[in-house]
Amino acid sequence: MSRPVEILLVEDSLGDVRLTREAFKEGKLANNLHVAQDGEAALAFLRREGSYKDVVRPDLILLDLNLPKKDGREVLATIKADDKLKRIPVVILTTSKAEQDVLRAYDLHANCYVTKPVDLEQFLLVVKMIEEFWLQIVKLPRSNGEDA
Repeated sequence: MSRPVEILLVEDSLGDVRLTREAFKEGKLANNLHVAQDGEAALAFLRREGSYKDVVRPDLILLDLNLPKKDGREVLATIKADDKLKRIPVVILTTSKAEQDVLRAYDLHANCYVTKPVDLEQFLLVVKMIEEFWLQIVKLPRSNGEDA
């Protein structure tokens, strides 16, 4: 790989951020994990507004649904409606198992929906499986949505 994979984790649980960071640290591929703790910060990051003006657009977004300020459904809808952002794959990574949340996420063009396990070992395994699939098997659009 010519450069590390850029990942944006949109997650308000500091514990889940820490676990996700640990799982990616143990992974096989070089990556930069950026974190936004609410929906407004996620959109500012993606649009490179304010303190995020110099960030690189992510190659992959891991998005929780239940977020403060702007929930994950609103963030997903905004991403997929924006020509500069819509090609970035969005993995919903949430505790919700509700069928209406699954259906709504896919209606809003999520690339996949993963329910977070409550068990620590299972959580780490799920993140490693996401890494293996999305960063090793799938061919990601590496333009970062720049001037799309």
